[in-house]
Amino acid sequence: MLSLSDIKAGKKIIIDDQPYHVMTVQHSKMGRMGAVLRTKLKNLETGAVINKTFQGSDKVPEAEIDTKKAQYLYRDGDTFNFMDNETYEQFELDEKIIGDYAKYLKEGVEVGLLYFNDRPLNIELPIKMVFEVTEAPPAVKGNTADGGSKQVTIETGAQITTPLFIKTGDRIKVNTVTGEYAERE
Repeated sequence: MLSLSDIKAGKKIIIDDQPYHVMTVQHSKMGRMGAVLRTKLKNLETGAVINKTFQGSDKVPEAEIDTKKAQYLYRDGDTFNFMDNETYEQFELDEKIIGDYAKYLKEGVEVGLLYFNDRPLNIELPIKMVFEVTEAPPAVKGNTADGGSKQVTIETGAQITTPLFIKTGDRIKVNTVTGEYAERE
């Protein structure tokens, strides 16, 4: 059981028999009142995001999540198909569950597969991934009033804000957690 001080961003917990990923935490204490912990949680089965406040004496069980390696195969409408690297078993995950990770999936990429009660729930991408820039507007000299950045399109179709020197055909590293440009490859 996790107490208030043990609940941190990135932990996996169980609420009402459902596994949740703790996205953000905000700890606060006001005067004589007990401490409260405001959290933003993502349901690993449905992809729904909820806000939950825990009081000082609340305890929650930690979810026992297993991680295995899987390979992304292809997209079929709103479902994404993966293959477990150990058993070669193929399975589908819905776009609602995968969420923002969908814009970073390219065929053949290896992902972490989260299992809860022996069934696949969701995926974890590598923190930084390399993508090719497929579309980049030209940099206009003197156009640095907005900090010297521009929107480019990567091979998966996602829009990324990059420095002005990035051009079509460049390979860039993108942080998949924040969705930000990291560096040029």
